[in-house]
Amino acid sequence: MNEELNTDEESSLRLVPTLDMCFDTMQDAKKFYQDYSRRCGFSIRTRTSKKDGNNVVYYLRLVCSREGKYVSSIRPEVKTLPSQTNQCPAGITIARKNDKWFVRTVVLDHSHDLCPQTSNLIRGNRQLNMHAKHTLEVNDDVGVRINKSFLSIVSEAGGYENMQFVERDARNYIGQHRRSLCKEGDGQALLRHFSKMRDQNNDFFYDIEMDEDNRITSVFWADARSRAACDEFGDVVLFDTTYLSNKYDMPFAPFVGVNHHGQSILLGCGLLSSEDTYSFIWLFKCWLRCMGNKVPNSIVTDQCKAMANAIEEVFPKTKHRWCLWHIMKKILEKFQGYKNYVGIKCDIKMVVYESASAIDFESGWKRLLTTHGLENNDWLCNLYEERGKWVPCYLKNHFWDGMSTT
Repeated sequence: MNEELNTDEESSLRLVPTLDMCFDTMQDAKKFYQDYSRRCGFSIRTRTSKKDGNNVVYYLRLVCSREGKYVSSIRPEVKTLPSQTNQCPAGITIARKNDKWFVRTVVLDHSHDLCPQTSNLIRGNRQLNMHAKHTLEVNDDVGVRINKSFLSIVSEAGGYENMQFVERDARNYIGQHRRSLCKEGDGQALLRHFSKMRDQNNDFFYDIEMDEDNRITSVFWADARSRAACDEFGDVVLFDTTYLSNKYDMPFAPFVGVNHHGQSILLGCGLLSSEDTYSFIWLFKCWLRCMGNKVPNSIVTDQCKAMANAIEEVFPKTKHRWCLWHIMKKILEKFQGYKNYVGIKCDIKMVVYESASAIDFESGWKRLLTTHGLENNDWLCNLYEERGKWVPCYLKNHFWDGMSTT
């Protein structure tokens, strides 16, 4: 009997992270800690990783999802939910040595309560299995509402306590499913149209990205006229995404230039399943390949961080400018609740449009903040930090072909 108890205790100890534990791969170590977090009632995330000279990860720090200090931009008195992060110290670090992965540090204590009974519903642990995905897709195809589909899955699972995802996850999955051009008829029609255009003109270019289920997720195309125009007028490119009223709600992403008459011309366009860095990198590389690897000298976009990351990756030498119109139109949203809104608006426009040099702008900006008591305004502080990307006096010595907005 004592031997059995000792065996059970040893087995349970093996399920707890300890120093110098060894794993064959990094994925095995991550899976072990993720399984441990599920049993204990918390979720994990990657905090830090390091790569060697061959760009291969050799060090990884995994922490509780409540690690860190979150500073909200919303005033405490108007928040509807409390901040979740509270500097939890729990986590492990793993490192590679001789093709094996070893646990180097372990902290098991948390600064918050754990929820092992509902750990499956913690955000980092939620997941949809294949059966749930298939049920949601089939029901959506025949017009069943998402909340009805979710309730049927709950009933089949025997109650909410047995679920591994919430209704929001189901809605997000169906939204992604609809945006991925997954309808076979539509995808085939698109391919037939592109093939027909290519037969009519060999200079018609298109590229399509597929997911692991062989479904279309992103598309790029450009006709012969756009390719010829880019050769002449592709020095400055405007790039923006907008949603069209279609059943997929996919962002339409045109590349636009300006010809010698000051008229807008199309230099190619795409449809994306999502507006993330990976999708923009794929689209920019397609456009670059289509245009004979001719890199634009300048590009104008909105303040999308994913776009900026992709531009830095694909067009590292291209001058990147933010759309001035997108920035200025936010003045109403940011300051309409201020009593001196009209004065703030006029002074911002005066400083931005009338400053002839960087010195004029910086002195005028400081005066603007002092006059209206906006020294701690996060939006204005962030704009000032990035002033070289949008203020005209910082950009006037670079060729923009008269363009400052998308």
